[in-house]
Amino acid sequence: MVNITHKSNSLRQAVAKATIVVSDPGTIKTIGLHKVPKGNIFEFSRAAGLLAVKKTSDVIPDCHPLPVEFAAISYEIEGLQIHIRVEVHTIYKTGVEVEAMHGAAVTALTIYDMLKPIDKGVFISTIKLESKKGGKTDFRDQPTTGLKSMVIVCSDSVSKRIKEDTAGLRVVEKLKNNNIDVIAHECIPDDFELIQAKAKEYADGRCNLLVFVGGTGLSSRDLTPDAIQPLLTREIRGIMETARSYGQQRMPYAMLSRGVSGFINKTLVLTLPGSPGGAAETIDALFPHILHVFKIAEGLRHD
Repeated sequence: MVNITHKSNSLRQAVAKATIVVSDPGTIKTIGLHKVPKGNIFEFSRAAGLLAVKKTSDVIPDCHPLPVEFAAISYEIEGLQIHIRVEVHTIYKTGVEVEAMHGAAVTALTIYDMLKPIDKGVFISTIKLESKKGGKTDFRDQPTTGLKSMVIVCSDSVSKRIKEDTAGLRVVEKLKNNNIDVIAHECIPDDFELIQAKAKEYADGRCNLLVFVGGTGLSSRDLTPDAIQPLLTREIRGIMETARSYGQQRMPYAMLSRGVSGFINKTLVLTLPGSPGGAAETIDALFPHILHVFKIAEGLRHD
């Protein structure tokens, strides 16, 4: 199965449709008169379809078990066609399009089975996904073209080349994967005044996004949040609340991160943990949704 542990829960919705075609108008009349020998085709097929939705992961090997929080099956008769519509909702890390299609397929197959004794020409014509919503793909329309970022790693050991800059490199890679141009990447010591100086220097309109990596913990040299917070002209607490909540589900020490975020003038500033995993997870938790700020914040539209 595909690894989805890096994904966040969100509302996922899908609608699938299937169509059954009968060969005789008499079949439609028999359905309407509730005289199909095997019973009411809509009652039986709805029960089968709902069960199929919930059992999808049992029969499709690569599908993840997920909580089905809403499922509805409806029908429409048009001429010799019986249209089936299956809608499924969940709040989870992955979508429900296969669940909706599986439900539509089994609903259609149940109707086929119930009608074939009275209509030898009945057949299933189509099973298809009509729509799906939810997940990061819904937010891919956020502005990325032209956005410029800078990554500054705050670490005494990295700046002295005692350790390699793995966390900063992972952040750079993930920003690029989100189509954000990284115009600078540097390492500096854990120095209060130097961190503030870099923030003031780069938040002068040179970049849209300034990311500090490291120095968000509880040691005496973890100074990044203390240096950045007084400079914020508009703090956005929900950003790091989201990052900590995401991290806490994966690492119990995430609650100890003191990261802050917000704008310094027109530049969005993020302060990320210094561990490679923590830094990468923070980007996973926030992007691409966070880019919406460049649409809504007054005076922050990029050229």
